[in-house]
Amino acid sequence: MDSAERTKEKEVAATYFALSGLREALFGNAGEARRRASLAMERSAGRDVQYGAALVFAYAGDDARAQALTGDLAKRFPEDTLVQFNYLPTLRAKLAVSRGNASEAIETLKNVTPYELGQTTASTYGWNALYPVFVRGEAYLAAHQGGEAAAEFQKILDHRGVVINEPIGALAHLGLARAYGLQGDTAEAKTSYQKFLTLWKDADPDIPILKQAKAEFAKLL
Repeated sequence: MDSAERTKEKEVAATYFALSGLREALFGNAGEARRRASLAMERSAGRDVQYGAALVFAYAGDDARAQALTGDLAKRFPEDTLVQFNYLPTLRAKLAVSRGNASEAIETLKNVTPYELGQTTASTYGWNALYPVFVRGEAYLAAHQGGEAAAEFQKILDHRGVVINEPIGALAHLGLARAYGLQGDTAEAKTSYQKFLTLWKDADPDIPILKQAKAEFAKLL
């Protein structure tokens, strides 16, 4: 972020702020996530930055700001394929899950399926692939449909060359563990928890999502 700002690459800096905010949000650091998303929006109102910021706010519990940014994206980019078939469905589905309406989220993401494994060159870094899959997995978890949730998280693990180093690559192991738990498959759940915890064996111990994972795993022992 600092390097991009020194070279006056505002859009690049804003993207870094948004992506770092998304990481914080996914890991449970909501306050810091919202701060970074706000800094991103101060630097750019670009399509990809706005999507990243909206997703941050959705994961960080600021549904009002997420909804406002989602509505603005829909208004500004009515014929943009990436917006219409990736960004908007993902945001709307995440907001539906937050409202406790998992079935609406699953329905919202149906039209994304033909495109969700694609990695775009239109976006600055192509980081956005597979987020629709991750949110769908979360929606199935919320709907207590363990088998369907497991299939979505496994899809992420099966396409590591697409997800690269995005945080959902690690969190897919945790999602899979929770999905197996819903199905009553304790052995597979333990294996997936162990894979996640092994990946994060050197992580800061106070990361909220890590503490949750450890507590969930301990209940299976």
